[in-house]
Amino acid sequence: MEMRDRQDLTRRYPHPFVHELQLTTAQKVRAAVLGTVLFPLRVGLAALFFLIMWPIARLRFAGLSEEERAQPIQGWRRWLLHTPVLLLSRAVFFSLGFLWVRVKGRQAAPEEAPLLAVGPHSSFLDILVVLPTGLPTVVSRSENATLPVIGALLEFNQSLLVRRTDPDSRRQCAAQLRERLTSNGRWPQMLIFPEGTTTNGTALIKYKPGAFMAGVAVQPVLLHYPNKLDTVRWTWKGTSWVQALWYTTSQLYTNITVEYLPVYTPSQEERADPALYAENVQKLMAQALGIPATDYVVESQVPVRKLGCLSLPTEPPARNALRLLQHAGVSDMVGILNVMIDRSQSGQDGLIHSDQLTSLLGLTDTQTATQICALYSKGEHVELRRLAVGLAAASGLLHVGSLIDTAFTLHDGGSKGSLTAVEFGDLLGALVGCAQPHYAQLYKEMSSRRQPTRDDLQALLTEHPTYQKLLSQYFQPEEAGQADTTPLANEKTKSHNKALKNGTALSNKKAD
Repeated sequence: MEMRDRQDLTRRYPHPFVHELQLTTAQKVRAAVLGTVLFPLRVGLAALFFLIMWPIARLRFAGLSEEERAQPIQGWRRWLLHTPVLLLSRAVFFSLGFLWVRVKGRQAAPEEAPLLAVGPHSSFLDILVVLPTGLPTVVSRSENATLPVIGALLEFNQSLLVRRTDPDSRRQCAAQLRERLTSNGRWPQMLIFPEGTTTNGTALIKYKPGAFMAGVAVQPVLLHYPNKLDTVRWTWKGTSWVQALWYTTSQLYTNITVEYLPVYTPSQEERADPALYAENVQKLMAQALGIPATDYVVESQVPVRKLGCLSLPTEPPARNALRLLQHAGVSDMVGILNVMIDRSQSGQDGLIHSDQLTSLLGLTDTQTATQICALYSKGEHVELRRLAVGLAAASGLLHVGSLIDTAFTLHDGGSKGSLTAVEFGDLLGALVGCAQPHYAQLYKEMSSRRQPTRDDLQALLTEHPTYQKLLSQYFQPEEAGQADTTPLANEKTKSHNKALKNGTALSNKKAD
């Protein structure tokens, strides 16, 4: 049943960062009735057990110096306090409806496998896995250490804390992680969610290589939620964490299975290449789950998939902008693109407000323009140049040569005939619809002898075996079978396309 549910999810969602709980009317009524009683009761009991744990957790480090806190806890502080916290933690999840935890396979000893890699990561409720695994050490955001109760439990667990936005903090955490994983059992096992974020379970996203840098053996651990209703998952888009908690606690009980796979010992090649090691473990776990191993990641809180050094958003903002314009009744995309390209090239506008964009697009109200701005930023502004290049690429109204020519001209500051590193990064960001954190690496490859020219950019996008996929696969107006529903696929669009190919957008400007 679980395999069939995953297949249904795969057909329903285009990528693993969306999950929307589908309920029948009867199920909604049942959840409302039971939730009214069970939600406050269960959450209240969980909060009570957390409060009881708080002082017990604080006792573990009471009176210890900073040097002693940095060492593995031994003696009475370990054996006397470990069991009460473990039992109270189990009581928390029991009160939330996880009455049973089914375990398959055997957990390896810390000396045999210092690292436990858990997947797929579906929800904040996945932390239940620390109970059958014996409270292993985890890695957590440093901000969580300031939370009531949670901070005390992280301290009790001797968790590694990291500030993700601080490179020094990440390096220090990586060094501490390596030290613990290579301690030959002196430290407890480490437990990680190598995906780094939650998904809907239709695929495993790219594993972060950090924990695999130590090159030690790892035991893969699979999480299964074999339930009729998939209430647990909380992802980037769709069901919120509040809804996930409400619907989960509204069930009479929730099933979970923790499955231990055999210990995976890395080869010499994998020890030398943590990314390869992480990829092979990901593929192994995906095969065991019966789902694909993908190259999706989350960068700057935006889900993307990797194409070489490029990060492609799972939901291209330009494609969504085209849909919004279609629903608003905009038909003359050629004219709109001409105006935006002209204004961007003349330098009249950098950031444009939604009110200005409404006028530019000829809309009757600002709602569509505001929604378009929200696709690119948190405010009501959008960079006109980025919007113009994105729409030109996603609409298919420019052939490849004209598209590259347009993008290059709009980003070639001073019309010097070449691109600086920043200009190159801005161009790539405009083309695909989001910032490119790793553009410098690609720029370095292109500019080994000189700053890249328009011909260098065209060669990259049309001849390079990796990046030519950007234009041939990524920029498709709609999914197969839906193309006839868009204004970009009808006969009128074909004539517009021909007009643009004849140079009405940019060639006339260049001729001037």
